[in-house]
Amino acid sequence: MADFEIAYGETEMHEGGYANDPVDRGGETYRGVARHYHPNWSGWRIIDQLKETHPDDFKRRIEDHQGLVDSTKQFYRTKFWDPIRGDEIPDQSLANKVFDTGVNQGVASSIGYLQESLNLLNRNQKNYLDIAVDKQMGPETQKSLQAFLKLESGRPDFLLKLLNLMQAAKYLAIMRRDSTQERFARGWLNRVDLR
Repeated sequence: MADFEIAYGETEMHEGGYANDPVDRGGETYRGVARHYHPNWSGWRIIDQLKETHPDDFKRRIEDHQGLVDSTKQFYRTKFWDPIRGDEIPDQSLANKVFDTGVNQGVASSIGYLQESLNLLNRNQKNYLDIAVDKQMGPETQKSLQAFLKLESGRPDFLLKLLNLMQAAKYLAIMRRDSTQERFARGWLNRVDLR
């Protein structure tokens, strides 16, 4: 079964530290936690306090602040890992992909990509039945995932390719809709592996 620490370590490399880019739809961001989308995250209180008490060097002070590190990790586990039922995904690379996509594009999108991909790879329901793309990691999704991996000798290669393609398609759609978002293309595409 997959390990949260491994998945978190990979995602953390994509997220960076503190940023406050006016073009970023998430607004002020710390290690991928966007204030606009997660205003009640406990780490914002720590950051706001450091900005107030150390306005000239608060960015340096938050880099390795243990309270922020712990709060961020717990946030990722609760908000993204648990909803994808990461501990129950039998392949680490697959869990890493579903988790990372969930962090960047939302858990519902990530699970929806997984469900749609499983349906596309079932050979017109000859290998296993289609499942509802309900964007919930329920028992039918788990059952289809198990069936797919069994048929593929435990190798998720084709599933990973489809997940990466769907993730990339979303980034392309965002940039086509709003050219100001092109500045994030390289960071987004670092998350897509089309090998």
